[in-house]
Amino acid sequence: DVFLGGVLPTPAAAILVRKHGFDLGAVVSASHNPWRDNGIKFFGRDGTKLNDEAEARVEARVAAGPATGAASGRIRKLEGALDDYLRALASAFPLDLAGRRIVIDCANGATYRAAPAAFERLGADLVTVGAEPDGRNINEGCGSTHLEHIAAAVAEHGAEVGFAFDGDGDRMLAVDGEGREFDGDEIVALAAVHLREAGELPGGAAVTVMSNYGFHQAMEAAGIEIATTKVGDRYVIEELVERGWTIGGEQSGHIIWTDFATTGDGLAAALLVMRAMGSRPLSECRPIEKLPQRLENVRVPSKDALAGATGLWEAVGREGAGLEGRGRVLVRPSGTEPLVRVMVEAPDAAECEEVLARLVDVAHRELG
Repeated sequence: DVFLGGVLPTPAAAILVRKHGFDLGAVVSASHNPWRDNGIKFFGRDGTKLNDEAEARVEARVAAGPATGAASGRIRKLEGALDDYLRALASAFPLDLAGRRIVIDCANGATYRAAPAAFERLGADLVTVGAEPDGRNINEGCGSTHLEHIAAAVAEHGAEVGFAFDGDGDRMLAVDGEGREFDGDEIVALAAVHLREAGELPGGAAVTVMSNYGFHQAMEAAGIEIATTKVGDRYVIEELVERGWTIGGEQSGHIIWTDFATTGDGLAAALLVMRAMGSRPLSECRPIEKLPQRLENVRVPSKDALAGATGLWEAVGREGAGLEGRGRVLVRPSGTEPLVRVMVEAPDAAECEEVLARLVDVAHRELG
């Protein structure tokens, strides 16, 4: 049997799978990308994303053609799905946001009903943008990949903070009242320090290889242990579960707090930030000093060619050695697009640009 939950944030589906004891959850989503890139995200009965091996088995079954058989199931509507999610949020975050002016950008996506309802139930003086989805305008010039949109709204309305979600609601990035952007590194750092002060931080924080070096410096200074994983919130979650930790995330805005969710949850992350802020505006909560970081995407015919790009890896080794102890170089394939991502961090922005330009030039020659 199939139960249809309607338009919901991806993390809501994970919660509903566990609540109702379903064997599987599936979400049609393009994440932060245009609607044309829609795919399917799967959750197991424990509410976590399927691992690589299980995904490979699903892909093989799909490639084999449609299933046939004498038995047939039913398709039913899952009543009260959104309310179930909102009640879970209200229970986990019993905040009083009366008088707090907040802007949210729903990316014309799956949070267009859930996010306004959650903040309004807590009494926030709320301004909502990007909440008019038509099925094709999702992530289009709005949401967490276009923070200029929410920064302008925060300035226009004199808000103390703005939260921008991606199309399916599993990512969140923030903007303070001065227009400064807070990425996932800063949000995880803010949450980790707050949870430790509240006596609610078992162990440390898990982040990916994309995490800014400034995050590592700040956590070391705060005495908070760090675990690093490959890119993907699924791997962050696996690390948290293995270590018995509760907070982690990605620079891109996937924030996981396992005391509430089993996957990245943008709305829960926004409420956790409000909890960590207390009575302070976000502009007074600057947990890390980030190193200049530059990232460029190189479009390639095939990401598989990266492994054999000897010249590029030699260049990565040279440039990395030159930045040792001061910064770093990272080259990796995108998990969702035909791109190779080249990232450089250095103490000086000009040096960052120079190193990046040299590496991108080699990448184009080797992979283009």
